[in-house]
Amino acid sequence: MGVYVIGAGGHAKVVLSTLLAAGVQVDGIFDDDPSKEGGEVLGIKVIGPLAVARQLPPQKGVIAIGDNRTRKAIAQEFKNWEWLAVIHPKAYVHPSVRVGQGTVIFAGAVIQPDAEIGEHVIINTGATVDHDCVIGDFAHLAPGVHLAGKVRIEEGVLMGIGSVSLPGRHIGAWAVVGAGAVVIEDLPPRIIAVGVPARPIGGEKK
Repeated sequence: MGVYVIGAGGHAKVVLSTLLAAGVQVDGIFDDDPSKEGGEVLGIKVIGPLAVARQLPPQKGVIAIGDNRTRKAIAQEFKNWEWLAVIHPKAYVHPSVRVGQGTVIFAGAVIQPDAEIGEHVIINTGATVDHDCVIGDFAHLAPGVHLAGKVRIEEGVLMGIGSVSLPGRHIGAWAVVGAGAVVIEDLPPRIIAVGVPARPIGGEKK
């Protein structure tokens, strides 16, 4: 028996390519977009909406949805499923790294010794996580993100494409760091920070 993928958008293409490169059999895709039902993504059939998945006994699966809050909601709803951690064979993950269930690590990513990666995290294409970093559940490191050593990222953080953090910084839960931003100081939860150096803008992110 293979795995099911939830989500059939652009992010799902990269998840599927990672699964296939890792030699994992994919039995089908679920997506609530009715226009996708019966179609295919990378040769894998879109079976139907999540309502169909809800009728199945617990399965093995991967949530292929980039939005962190949506990914968390699905993981909580389907908490009896067995969520696979999937690592692309062209990523480097040191043997000491701890990787949580449901996490996906894409091609070109590098994760160095004693890093801890939570559950349902996305380590996107070409992102690097240096030694002793801690990445919370449902976080997303976009393509080209670079974290120096001992950075701590809490639950649900989005690090935008090409953003960077200096060593030892702490980024609070559900914060968003904009594309190309450079984190030189700790950031509080639920804010949006942009620029070089990264500074919060506006009020709290809901």
